[in-house]
Amino acid sequence: MKRTLLVGSALTGLLAATLGAGFGRIGVVPGLVFGALATAIQAGAGHAMRGATELPYSAFLKRYGIGMGLRLGGVGVLMAAIVMEPALFPPLPSAIGFLGVLIPLLFFETRMAR
Repeated sequence: MKRTLLVGSALTGLLAATLGAGFGRIGVVPGLVFGALATAIQAGAGHAMRGATELPYSAFLKRYGIGMGLRLGGVGVLMAAIVMEPALFPPLPSAIGFLGVLIPLLFFETRMAR
């Protein structure tokens, strides 16, 4: 989990800087907020899956479902923030901030599971 937080924090900082260069100041806040959200979600999902490979299949699926539910909840938070505060969270930088951290962390989790 520490590795996930470290990699997620590094990705969040890199992505926020990139969004700041591409979109100006308006891209930094969504990059930081949604990058941090994606990091927290992925850490929680990884924590839920810890030790699940040794459990019966039904218990494994339950934990897998918890992780997917967390990620889907993150998409809901992203949509709500865009709708409620479009000036602070423009759609494109917000989506890039969330997915630009979450997707690499998914690949990182898969690699760590081997």
